[in-house]
Amino acid sequence: MIIIMGVAGAGKSVQGRWIADEIGLPWLSTGEFLRMLVTGQRRHEMLAGKLLNDSEMIELADKIFHMINTKEQFILDGFPRTKAQSDWLMAQHTAGLIKINRVLHIEAGKDVVTERLVKRGRQDDTEESIQARFKEYKAITLPIIKEMEEKGVRVDHVKGEQTPEEVHQEIAALLG
Repeated sequence: MIIIMGVAGAGKSVQGRWIADEIGLPWLSTGEFLRMLVTGQRRHEMLAGKLLNDSEMIELADKIFHMINTKEQFILDGFPRTKAQSDWLMAQHTAGLIKINRVLHIEAGKDVVTERLVKRGRQDDTEESIQARFKEYKAITLPIIKEMEEKGVRVDHVKGEQTPEEVHQEIAALLG
């Protein structure tokens, strides 16, 4: 599995789709699954920028992993985002249920991601929710990327402020 991580607006989904199409791998985006499956009050909360809790996200990831052959290579986008999610994923890896080949960490600054997300125009891309996601990314997601690296997972840091084509070229060189 190749995990694509980064703050909202860094370009994870764009790159995940391109890589999947280029290499011929399944692209599994938790964001896409959430937009398809979450309904009712939880959907309203999600559209307001609130993240689902760890148990809900882990349950979703577990469902996704049961839909595919996890012994084959695939791209995972948008998971893990918290320590509990990372611990669960690493436990799956340690147990041999999945194999984490590498993490592609697409890095981009607050101004760049804010501009991208505002242009994207989704309902949950308000200035307030973007700032909250960036703050959460720095406080929660960055430390789990570091921890995964410390546990021996290969982490490639990609400059996400480049054009999408330049980011893709950098990733292609890493995967080549």
